[in-house]
Amino acid sequence: MSEEILTLLKENVIQGRITEEDEGIDENLSGPGAVELTEAALEQNIPVQDIVTKGLTAGMDIVGQRFSAKEYYVPDMLASAEAVSAAMDILKPHLEKSQVETKGTFAIATVRGDIHDIGKNIVATLIKGAGYEVVDLGIDVPTDKIIEYVRDKKPAFLGLSALLTTTMLFMGEVIEALKDAGLRDTVRVFVGGAAVSKEFAAEIGADAYCADGFEAVRILDSVA
Repeated sequence: MSEEILTLLKENVIQGRITEEDEGIDENLSGPGAVELTEAALEQNIPVQDIVTKGLTAGMDIVGQRFSAKEYYVPDMLASAEAVSAAMDILKPHLEKSQVETKGTFAIATVRGDIHDIGKNIVATLIKGAGYEVVDLGIDVPTDKIIEYVRDKKPAFLGLSALLTTTMLFMGEVIEALKDAGLRDTVRVFVGGAAVSKEFAAEIGADAYCADGFEAVRILDSVA
């Protein structure tokens, strides 16, 4: 029964079904969605870690492969990411109660002057589903607010997002401000967004450039 629930949870993540009322991407899946299956897994006393790794993360791994192969598009990926996010919201108190440690805290923000958040939200959801504690600082976030958060909360990772060539320059400003505050060596900085490139990331001294959320998770898992 446990393996059956986890297999169904994985498939519903792949299909992007949050609840039983949702249609799947292939429109041929019915029955409980990710939320109901997560609740069922908890009722069956399936270990929280197994629910995350064998159900949610395993499903998103398949979604990532299909996205890379251009079999899935952004709306498909977003539907799956939202299913994982809903399941993780249910699991959060159980993760804390069972003392299952997260892999680290990942703070993410769209830099000042930029109000775009779709890409940021997708990345945040994927990282959350991979087992990291995600703190979303929002959009158009002033550099001093980011520095204050890093100083006070000491996240292991900081993600900076920008869509525009004009606003991506503020990513460099954040990194310089981290240096000035003596905080640069305390946090790994990830950058991404439509205007950002691997070359730009290297130029401003970021630790990693992420083309999408799946790459962010792969890099995180390699350094966490």
